[in-house]
Amino acid sequence: MSIRGLKKKQPKTFKVKIITVDAEMEFSCEMKWKGKDLFDLVCRALGLRETWFFGLQYTVKGMCTWLKMDKKVLDQEIPKEDPISFHFLAKFYPEKVEEELLQEITQHLFFLQVKKQILDEEIYCSPEATVLLASYAVQAKYGDYDPNFHEPGFLAHDELLPKRVLRQYQLTAEMWEEKITAWYAEHRGIARDEAEMNYLKIAQDLEMYGVNYFPIAQNKNHTDLLLGVDAKGIHIYSINNRFSPNKSFEWSAIRNISYSEKELTIKPLDKKAEVFKFFSSQLKVNKLIFQLCIGNHDLFMRRRKVDSIEIQQMKAQAKEEKARKKMENQRLAREKQLREEAERAKEELERRLFQLEDEARQANEALLRSQEAAELLAEKAQIAEEEAKLLAQNAAEAEQERQRLEITALKTKEEKRLMEQKMREAELIAVKLVKESDRRAKEAEHLKQDLHEAREAERKAKQKLLDITRPNYPHVAKYPQYSPTDTREANFDKGSIKLDLKDIDLKRLSFEIERERLDYLEKSRKFEDRLKELKSEIHALKLEEKQSGLYS
Repeated sequence: MSIRGLKKKQPKTFKVKIITVDAEMEFSCEMKWKGKDLFDLVCRALGLRETWFFGLQYTVKGMCTWLKMDKKVLDQEIPKEDPISFHFLAKFYPEKVEEELLQEITQHLFFLQVKKQILDEEIYCSPEATVLLASYAVQAKYGDYDPNFHEPGFLAHDELLPKRVLRQYQLTAEMWEEKITAWYAEHRGIARDEAEMNYLKIAQDLEMYGVNYFPIAQNKNHTDLLLGVDAKGIHIYSINNRFSPNKSFEWSAIRNISYSEKELTIKPLDKKAEVFKFFSSQLKVNKLIFQLCIGNHDLFMRRRKVDSIEIQQMKAQAKEEKARKKMENQRLAREKQLREEAERAKEELERRLFQLEDEARQANEALLRSQEAAELLAEKAQIAEEEAKLLAQNAAEAEQERQRLEITALKTKEEKRLMEQKMREAELIAVKLVKESDRRAKEAEHLKQDLHEAREAERKAKQKLLDITRPNYPHVAKYPQYSPTDTREANFDKGSIKLDLKDIDLKRLSFEIERERLDYLEKSRKFEDRLKELKSEIHALKLEEKQSGLYS
């Protein structure tokens, strides 16, 4: 036998893709695997033990169908694709989530699925309840609210509210975030699994929670009703109202459920009660309704029986796990509290240290300022002392200057008095000179008058002399023999002498007048020079007096 023949023949496989609410996984399945084999593989991969709530869903021809556990995977009407896609979802819902959901993974998967159904508006929720549910979802995702870390806008990328609620109220994203954060801050200290459980406890009280709706008709021609299947029983709704059922059949009151093709029959436990029959659009719908009714009825009956050993073990483990988590959470809460207290104490110490450092810095600055102020005061004192000395020196100089000015003022007053005296003397001299000038002018005028009279007399004398001498000249020529010569010559000589004497007196008088005039001019020039000297002295004294006034 060859070595190749010894090798075990590898089975043929096909690929599947499992899509959970928050993840995707791929597996290789053997061709002979049944639905239960694939389902168990997925549950083992997820670590899920409460498998009876879940199933594998696929869509074919627009209809959602659950994978049958007892048939081969490839023998069912699954989509022809590679890999084949299945959705791992909750198929059946518990009546009381807090009592029935034991594992944390089970609780987490239910939380994610119910949250998605609320956001997709498959489950109706009032706006007030959606805000509260959103706050628990935020607590489960982000933990305790910390205003220093969770700043405004930290929920901008999270989908927390249905679009119907956002359209119903004209509020901005910031306003919605403020409302959610107000509730979120109240959940401080709640762990993630506890926040998810609180979410589910609120959601399980909603009318549409856990209900699978199917359109039905009371006859073959009209689809005017809805049939709902949930954990408590079967409900009949009007087509426009999914909240309040028109009729309900609890699982404890149902004796039998059967279907044949498109007709489905519900027989109550009370044989006298009316049998309810309805029609669906397809046989597959009836099969799906029947499958859901069997599963929910089985769980309903299981809840009312004594728990199996496995369930008891799981509950005990869950209880122990919850107690351990509770203790762990308490320990963590204490540690967190101690850490927060330590951080607060540290912050207080740091604040106090900073305050002390600030006070020390301020004290140092105050000391430096005091030293600078002391140095400045010393400098000012020195400057003041120097200024005092300078002022004393200036005062002494001012006193000397004052004394000098007083002496100068006395001298100035004396000089002024002398100058005034000189001025008075000059004025007297000027008056005398004016009087003398007037007197001289009058004398000159008299002299001029006398001179004029003398000249007029001289002129008259000369005219007379000419008159006397002029007629005699022809007789002398005509009568030469007559010679009273001596007499005429004598008379002529006498007239000449008289004329000469008159000329001498006139010249002497003119000389005296001229000399007097020159003396007067000389005296006038000296007087003017003296007046100029007096004026310059008076001007100099006035200047000194002005300067003395400025000094004082």
